[in-house]
Amino acid sequence: MKIAVTGAGGLVGSRLVPFLKKGGHEVIPIVRRKASGDGIHWDPYRQELDTENLADVDALVHLSGENIAGRWTAEKKRKIRESRVAVTRFLCDRLLQMEDPPPTVVAASAIGFYGDRGNDYLTEDDDGGSGFLASVTAEWEAATHSAIEEGIRVVNLRIGVVLSPEGGALQKMLLPFKIGLGGTIGDGRQYWSWITIDDLIGIIQHAIKTDYLIGPVNAVVPEAVTNAEFTKVLGKVLSRPTLLPMPAFAARLAFGEMADALLLSSTRVEPTRLLKTEFEFRHPDLEEGLSDLLDHHETIAS
Repeated sequence: MKIAVTGAGGLVGSRLVPFLKKGGHEVIPIVRRKASGDGIHWDPYRQELDTENLADVDALVHLSGENIAGRWTAEKKRKIRESRVAVTRFLCDRLLQMEDPPPTVVAASAIGFYGDRGNDYLTEDDDGGSGFLASVTAEWEAATHSAIEEGIRVVNLRIGVVLSPEGGALQKMLLPFKIGLGGTIGDGRQYWSWITIDDLIGIIQHAIKTDYLIGPVNAVVPEAVTNAEFTKVLGKVLSRPTLLPMPAFAARLAFGEMADALLLSSTRVEPTRLLKTEFEFRHPDLEEGLSDLLDHHETIAS
């Protein structure tokens, strides 16, 4: 297959591209720099996209978006929303102007759609929650509706906490945990719905190939864990104590609004649609997943 990818240089994209190439696919990154022999040019903020070179693409994977980590100033929130909603809307509008657009689009979304929902089990059939992330994610997915209405198969991957020692939440947690400064955040009872980077890559490939999969798909493992459980397992894998909790007020002081939306929020999500398509998780167990990720990372580093 010929597959185009936005966000090819990000945490997920940089792993997805070589994975797909190894599988025999032709992969073309969609890049901001002027088009070269190995890329398709776009600049969504200037309304530019080289659709001519998208004409014979079998699937498009849309991963680009502003990093949500960091203090959420008004400007940061504007960038988060624009990079998801406006950019996705622009991309879909341009695809619909093509005579022969890619028949499949796999678009990143997030479990932030559900908001803070306590202990409730959440599936793709549940309504969205409230708050900034829930609002942005609902608009993000809605930006693909025009493509769906015109017959393009769109899969909106509601991605959970992506575990990778090379970036994201896990990378930021490793140093304090390795020096014995790790601990629960808040009361530790909030649920974290997670996925290893390896399984996420597998899910993207599965979404591309499974032609009856469409719409929202929860990209998480079947068993969410509480923050306290996650902390205990990470400490065990690293052979370190986890005795220094971060109280909720300290998290809010350090991270502002982001603390409530990401660190203290509880989202217990089930991958119902993935399980119905018999997707096989490589890392359904947290301890085995963390051990495998960190062992592989240490092997590469050495």
